[in-house]
Amino acid sequence: MEVNSIPNIFGSMVFNDKVMQERLSKNAYNSVKDAVKESKPLSKEYAKEIANAMKEWAIEKGATHYTHWFQPMTGITAEKHEGFIEPNGDGEAIMKFSEKSLFKGESDASSFPSGGLRATFEARGYTAWDPTSYAFVKDGTLYIPTAFCSYGGEALDKKTPLLRSTEALNRQALRLLKLFGDNSKQVSAMVGAEQEYFLIEKEVYERRIDLIHCNRTLFGARPSKGQELEDHYYGAIKSKVALFMKEVDEELWKLGVYAKTEHNEVAPSQHELASFYTNANLATDHNQLTMEIMKSVANKLGLVCLLSEKPFASVNGSGKHVNWSLMTDKGENLLEPGETPNKNARFLLFLSAVIKAVDEYQDLLRISVATASNDYRLGEKEAPPSIISIYLGDELDSILKSIEKGAEYSGAKKTMLKIGVSVLPPIPKDTTDRNRTSPFAFTGNKFEFRMVGSSANIACPVFIINTIVAEELSKFADELEKATDFNKALNKLIKETIIKHKRIIYSGNSYTKEWEEEAKKRGLLNLRTTVDALPKYTDEKNIKMFVKHGVLSESEIRSRTEILLENYANIVHIEALTAIDMARREITPSIIAYQAFLCKEYEKKKKVNGKLTCKLEKGLIEKISKLSDEYSVRLDKLVLDTEKISSKKTSLLKAKYCKDTLLLDMKKVREVADEMELIIGRDFCSFPSYEDILYSVKY
Repeated sequence: MEVNSIPNIFGSMVFNDKVMQERLSKNAYNSVKDAVKESKPLSKEYAKEIANAMKEWAIEKGATHYTHWFQPMTGITAEKHEGFIEPNGDGEAIMKFSEKSLFKGESDASSFPSGGLRATFEARGYTAWDPTSYAFVKDGTLYIPTAFCSYGGEALDKKTPLLRSTEALNRQALRLLKLFGDNSKQVSAMVGAEQEYFLIEKEVYERRIDLIHCNRTLFGARPSKGQELEDHYYGAIKSKVALFMKEVDEELWKLGVYAKTEHNEVAPSQHELASFYTNANLATDHNQLTMEIMKSVANKLGLVCLLSEKPFASVNGSGKHVNWSLMTDKGENLLEPGETPNKNARFLLFLSAVIKAVDEYQDLLRISVATASNDYRLGEKEAPPSIISIYLGDELDSILKSIEKGAEYSGAKKTMLKIGVSVLPPIPKDTTDRNRTSPFAFTGNKFEFRMVGSSANIACPVFIINTIVAEELSKFADELEKATDFNKALNKLIKETIIKHKRIIYSGNSYTKEWEEEAKKRGLLNLRTTVDALPKYTDEKNIKMFVKHGVLSESEIRSRTEILLENYANIVHIEALTAIDMARREITPSIIAYQAFLCKEYEKKKKVNGKLTCKLEKGLIEKISKLSDEYSVRLDKLVLDTEKISSKKTSLLKAKYCKDTLLLDMKKVREVADEMELIIGRDFCSFPSYEDILYSVKY
């Protein structure tokens, strides 16, 4: 593809704003835009026209079917394809797509997780068109982004809370902007996701049932060369990987995804793709598409794209940094420090709201990234720890300390910090080095949430960030709206917020034991695992906040807690069963075969000369025999403990049992199995080693 053709193909498969302007009447087009900008229901007056235009456009792009594309609580997207074709009564067919088909779909919801929101026999579920995200054509099908809800209207997906949270955030942000004399009509959360992933050859993947069933290796000794030399990071990209990246870019560009940056990551066979910012809802859909396209293109090239957080134990895992900021409809970033007194004050107010939100809702931020697979990654010297903190950089740290003390800021230009009256010095975007250990870092004019796992749907962390910030903005607005002296009240509010919530700000190394102890002294939460975090979802303060802003009802919160706990237990249980199968069917036969080989060789040498010591063979036999005995004991315990999970009557008890017992059992079996792998001859190993996998892509 020629460079000049990129603008021509970009968004070519998307029913975007440009296409709508060309194909819809002015009134129909304005109806769609009003629905998006002002969160109004789409006018049914123009529904038929919109549906027909979308159908005709899709057919021109080669579509024969349509689907309502939604994001259930399974963690992946879902779709049911319907043909445009309908009989016309005389033995022929017509291509039809009604306004009802566009606006609403019906799906059997019985097999999707509901967390007790409905009984199994209450199977009806509905999909509703989300006009804030563009429809697109992929693989001969018109994809219509939708929300997914139960018969009773409860959210059964990850998109609905995101849409609700964007409305809540917009409402509260506009209240504060009005106090600054800003007549903006809309404030949107802007998001950009950085997607890490592994690429390996399909041939080695298909010989590892743990990768197939669990998306991570349950066994595997460390490779002789891992990432110690740091020679893979930003290194030359192999030609097959470059071809993969090129095809992924082209497919994403057609779908209007702003794929921008790609490079080798730290671990062997690990890479990253990052996109430009866009509004949170579109960014979420784009990231889901990115993951789907990467898997599809990899398969086409004889590769497998691994999106799991920790597929290999001895090298870095994969995350997904989510960059978050606030933008007005005038194009102003509310987290841009600015150079005028008014905008500086506004920046500090919104910054204070984020600081307060992160401090008061540490538990929810941890919950937003809580999965079994991400637990393996967090805190492993490649990802932030489970303790939430904010990194602001030296410049902002100094400014906030000056505000706290009411003292003179000794920066490039000294000035008294009387918010909203005197001039705050311009704050350069890059005033300090990046702190890669920080979970929530300010990076110039945005925050980067680094705890998100690579396989995650970013809707979850984003809707929680949106909601907790909306909550603090609403409290700020309540206080400032009743103030008789706005500047005085503003100054007081920012200062008090900094003093009360400065404990969450930390600029040091978050990996150290010292920080863990310091965080405990500060009263910060350390929710190490998903099972530690999830029960806090239903804390009274969290329910109250979500209900207040209309993001989640109490029943929806409780259902999500149940779904996430059940998902955790199911994942660990599947891993335990897979580990047992691998141990019994692959590892055990290898051990027995190698021991038989050693004994046979020992006997051969003794027959030749009975005085030979055979130290090598004898030493190996004794070592393997000792290890295999221990392996057998540990495996038996894993088998017995796995059978007991059915006795645990609730999802929470099952999840705790999996965390405290099954994960420990698996770890102990693996320790011995991995040690034996380093001793057993390669010809006796039944599945590819870490070297085979991580260095499988040769060119």
